[in-house]
Amino acid sequence: MLNLDTHILIYALQGELKSNEVELLARDQWSISDIVHWEVAKLVQLGRIEVDLDDRQVVRALSRIHRWPIDQAVARASTRLDFRGDPADEIIAATSVVHGVPLVTRDAVIRKSAIVPLATWRERPDHP
Repeated sequence: MLNLDTHILIYALQGELKSNEVELLARDQWSISDIVHWEVAKLVQLGRIEVDLDDRQVVRALSRIHRWPIDQAVARASTRLDFRGDPADEIIAATSVVHGVPLVTRDAVIRKSAIVPLATWRERPDHP
């Protein structure tokens, strides 16, 4: 199972993943922190992304993804990370720590963490 950062989920929904991310995500089941639903809705509200959250295909795709709750363990782990950032990013990263699920992210700050289990893929130039 893989834990997807918000931007990775959005790229997946919009068909904008890099080829190495497509390969990685094709090999495993997806999961997201509950806060990702909120973050996507806020990004739509603010006009920063265009995703129709009422579209049946989007609703169906989101309903098939395993969701991790923001429980006490995740909340506490978010305060013990080796980086500081956006609170949503901290919760997403803490979800990976608590559940031992590799995080798929492009976020350079999170990728430098020695605590967060990260999904790895072959780094190579992306070909359209």
